[in-house]
Amino acid sequence: MDYVDTRAAHTIDTLDDLRRHLQWAIELEHATIPPYMCALYSLDPERNPEAAQVVSTVLTEEMLHLALAANLLNAVGGTPKLDAPQLLPTYPHPLPHSDGSVQIHLVPFGPEALDLFLQIEQPATADAPPQSDRYRTIGQFYAAIEAGLRTLCEELTEEAVFHGDPRRQLGDMHLPGGGGQVIPVHDLKSALAALAEIIEQGEGAARTDVWDGDVDVFHPDRDEVAHYYRFHELRTGRRYQRGDTPQSGPTGDPITVDFDAVLPMRRDACTTDHPEDSPIRKAQQEFDQTYCLLLYLLEQAFNGDPSQLKDSVGVMYQLRAQALKLMKMPDGDDGTTAGLTFEYVLPELRS
Repeated sequence: MDYVDTRAAHTIDTLDDLRRHLQWAIELEHATIPPYMCALYSLDPERNPEAAQVVSTVLTEEMLHLALAANLLNAVGGTPKLDAPQLLPTYPHPLPHSDGSVQIHLVPFGPEALDLFLQIEQPATADAPPQSDRYRTIGQFYAAIEAGLRTLCEELTEEAVFHGDPRRQLGDMHLPGGGGQVIPVHDLKSALAALAEIIEQGEGAARTDVWDGDVDVFHPDRDEVAHYYRFHELRTGRRYQRGDTPQSGPTGDPITVDFDAVLPMRRDACTTDHPEDSPIRKAQQEFDQTYCLLLYLLEQAFNGDPSQLKDSVGVMYQLRAQALKLMKMPDGDDGTTAGLTFEYVLPELRS
């Protein structure tokens, strides 16, 4: 018997509903960052240069998607929120507001991580309907936002929909090693371009192509494949080349991935796994405070103070150093090392 989705397809038909869903988009884009960070910082970049390059570029582009979602929300008069407990729920947890079929775990780079990333970035099928809540794929969620934008512009006019302060729009983000661009949003055309940037980098152009429309930033002679297909390259050990399709799979040059050249961080770690005075717990709490500082700076940048972006880049380097320190700390007798926790720290408890 064929599977039939009996859930009602909720439509986005008010500005308040649109703003609520664009805040969800921020939460969704952010949800990918902690697991990608765990994979990246657990890699030995000298023994796994290609894998480190892939995960690093995807992480950078997810930060760009976060900025695009904030631009979209600001354009329709919303207020992006990042420094909030709902951005860092307890792990494992489902993709925000999804159907729960993808559970996000914090694990080191390896087959399990790649399988998770393939689930996160899974392209929607060509006939998949828009789904604004309890979506199965990210593409369905953004298709619902696009449909809502088009409907509201027809009913209310573009001027009524895109009434946000244009000074809050980010037009640039200087993050190393990633494709795409931050698009200022001020009308339907620019909003659709921002949505296309997010979707095509994640799942490929037109849901039927492996390419995202950009040039590979590290290999200008190559077209860049979308996130899903970059992870598929690592999983299969072979590159996509021109002429390849989702159906054909990659038929290009081999990629060397050493799954043994990875720091064995503890999966889904919590600070409460260790006593209060233990070095690991103290290092995890320090990491969590720094990560919450990053969320604070990004929230300030997305709400009218773009100068905070420069400070946020410095905090990202600080996070990397703290993560590498943690991942080299032995954790128990099973050979694992300390894991990254990504726990929310209330502002009044930050040092």
